[in-house]
Amino acid sequence: MLSFVVAIANNNVIGKDKSLAWGHLPSDMKKFKEITLSGSKTMIMGRKTFESLPNILPGRKHIILTKNESYEAQDEDVEVIHTMDEIMKYVNSEEEYFVIGGGQIFNLLFPYTEKMYITEIHEDFKGDTFFPAYDKSEWKVKAEKEGVVDEKNKYKHTFLILERI
Repeated sequence: MLSFVVAIANNNVIGKDKSLAWGHLPSDMKKFKEITLSGSKTMIMGRKTFESLPNILPGRKHIILTKNESYEAQDEDVEVIHTMDEIMKYVNSEEEYFVIGGGQIFNLLFPYTEKMYITEIHEDFKGDTFFPAYDKSEWKVKAEKEGVVDEKNKYKHTFLILERI
């Protein structure tokens, strides 16, 4: 089963210049870690998202989907795949696998996704990477919790768990 883990601004922006458009939001990072360290502890991402990470995230397997046939990653926690056929074993699994971006990967895998862990950031940001528009009537809200705004978490935000109807 594929699940998306994503933070989205009001205007569907998810990134700018290979990073998060809003900078650092510690409560979202904490929630991301909590989610991706559960279930299969496996994250699926595009090459650009992988390269934007500060390093290999501990305790999790990284699967990189890229068209670049010569792309390699020298780490036992990283697997590089190149086709949708290779992704289908994760789609058809009972276990939960976490898709973490970027924009092209979210678009490509959206039809196969059963659950979304979304942090809605209640601001507009300039960006170059966007989350795909989707019909909210096709999703049921399973959980919703307001994030705390404080000196470290300066943007109003809401944590949502959506499941496809």
